Parts: sequence; C-alpha cells; structure tokens
Amino acid sequence: MDNPINPTEEIVKSLEGQTIGGYEIIGKVLPVDFAESAKQCIEHINEVKPDVVISLGLAAGRNKVTPERIAINCRDGAADNNGVKLQDAPIEEDGPVGYFSTLPIRAFVDAAVEKGYPASISNTAGTYLCNNVMYSVLHKIEREQLTMRAGFIHIPASHELALKKSGLPSWSLADLTETIRTMIEVLGE
Repeated sequence: MDNPINPTEEIVKSLEGQTIGGYEIIGKVLPVDFAESAKQCIEHINEVKPDVVISLGLAAGRNKVTPERIAINCRDGAADNNGVKLQDAPIEEDGPVGYFSTLPIRAFVDAAVEKGYPASISNTAGTYLCNNVMYSVLHKIEREQLTMRAGFIHIPASHELALKKSGLPSWSLADLTETIRTMIEVLGE
C-alpha cells in the first residue's frame, strides 16, 4: 500500500506480552501480501492456539475505530507490496460468500464510546488484505469447528501518518492503543 507508516504495528508491539482482561496478548505483524498475510496468520494460530484472534488493520481516511461485522469471499483492490493485484478473486474457491465476526463488536463499540473514543461498527472490511485475513481466519475456525472467536478491527491513521499524508483524519497513537486495550478488556467481562 502507499502508507509509509502503519500504526497497527506500533499497537501490536506496545501490547505484546501484556495481560488484558485475563488474556495474554501475543502480537504478530503480517506482511502486506495477498499470498503471505493469511498464510502467516494461520501458521501463528496453529502454533499459539489462541482463544481469541483480533486482527488489526489501517483504514486511513476513517475517523473512528471500526470493528468489522463481516468478511466476504473476495480479493480485489490495489496491488500488494509484491505487486500482486487481484480482481474479483475468491479467497476460498468452495467457501461461503461471507463470515460474520464472532467477536462482541457491539460491546467493543459501546465500551470505547463510553470511555470517549469514537467507534462504530463497520459493515465492510473491504476486499483488500484486511478482509482476506479476516475471512481466512473465520474459514479455518468454521472448517475445523474450533471454539476460538475471531474478527477484525480497523483503525484510523495516527498523527505520525497524517503528517506524512496530509488530509487524513488522525488519532494519537496513545488513544488508538487505549481504544484497542478497552475493546480487549470487554472479552474478559
């Protein structure tokens, strides 16, 4: 993608190793690559066997933190970091058209708003890598009948990114991190 900074990486690094809401945070950063992002995420899941998978992604241009409601079986959009550009490509040839998040997204939004952080449910994870990862994880859970919960949260640009790409609504990295922490805390309630 054309964003020189991705604040999700900083959030993952800052929360790594912490215990929030009774959950130990094990953070992984995935490449911006159609072939590798979902593959590496699935490998991490197989290795760690988590109770919950919360994927994060940048939605530069959004002004709220937005948990995603659904992932669709479609890959499309700009070229990834390896130059791969897909159009109308299924993620899983025999997969269903979509999967709903199994995270408590309404409770996530309510908790964030209660603490003063703008948040709302998004009804589209798009068709790029964020959707690709969310769909792939939920497909694995469904196919293998796992009990883990999973979903995706998009975040706005950080101030650091907005300084490099003018015109973007932005948040402080501290507020972005605290909003994600707040949403994770909901899981322990």
